[in-house]
Amino acid sequence: MKTFIVFILKIFGLLLITMGLLDLLYTTAYLQSAQRSKIDYLYNSKNKKYDVIFLGSSRVNNHFVPRIFNDKGYKTFNFGITRSRLDESALILKMMIERHYEIKNLILQVDLNINTNDHSEAIRSLFMPYLHQSQTIRNHYKDIPEYDALLFIPFYRYMHYDGRIGFREMYFSLVHKRSNALDNDGFYPLESHPGKMIPADLSIYYPKRNHAYEEIKGLCQINHINLIALTTPMCKNTINRDYFSHIREVYPEIHNFENAVTDDKYFSTCGHMNKSGAEAFTQIVFNAFFKTKSNP
Repeated sequence: MKTFIVFILKIFGLLLITMGLLDLLYTTAYLQSAQRSKIDYLYNSKNKKYDVIFLGSSRVNNHFVPRIFNDKGYKTFNFGITRSRLDESALILKMMIERHYEIKNLILQVDLNINTNDHSEAIRSLFMPYLHQSQTIRNHYKDIPEYDALLFIPFYRYMHYDGRIGFREMYFSLVHKRSNALDNDGFYPLESHPGKMIPADLSIYYPKRNHAYEEIKGLCQINHINLIALTTPMCKNTINRDYFSHIREVYPEIHNFENAVTDDKYFSTCGHMNKSGAEAFTQIVFNAFFKTKSNP
């Protein structure tokens, strides 16, 4: 019996050592990668200076064209991430502050993402390689149920989120294989699709007070960042457009731009503009809040 117990302990010890070595390998690969995702780029950079950054979900990632701002003298980047929610936007802003970014203006999408205080499990995974290195990430996730396992069990976070930060993504990071996430200063254009536009139904949504949005407002105030919170366009056949009016009832400071572009020719789907729509919308937002910088 004693021999069997010793054998089991040796196997367990070998397993822990293997998991520790794999954890070290994966983490090292991510720590030297800044070309795969916007989170990689953010963590592996510091002291960036931006006149304008964009934060939000795919309705930022596909809707704001930094080139239009850059051409007018503003240093700009689109940090929108498809499938993210306001919880992830808040953490991205915290990481920017941790990495000593200087930000003058933050344009934040607050529309469909305000009806939930939940998080995006898919996007949460992208922060996990930096859990041990970043106090900001640890503080943000310290109250989630699986926090202790993610932090203290070697390699557990890579197994738990294998679909997003597993072997394939680690290997691409290790060999510095670039993705398209950082092309066009973070803007990802969509193409038009032939056929009838299927209306989006917003009847199931209802805006409510959002903890992450209020956290973002507080961070902007403390760090002297001009926050511009706004809604983004939907196609003209959207069902229950009153949803956007209800947002203003909860947060009157949010600017309504859901009707800024409505023609179907500017949309890829009812909730996402194509490249032409994104360019038209970005120009509208620029004209509403900014002016071309004069040459020195």
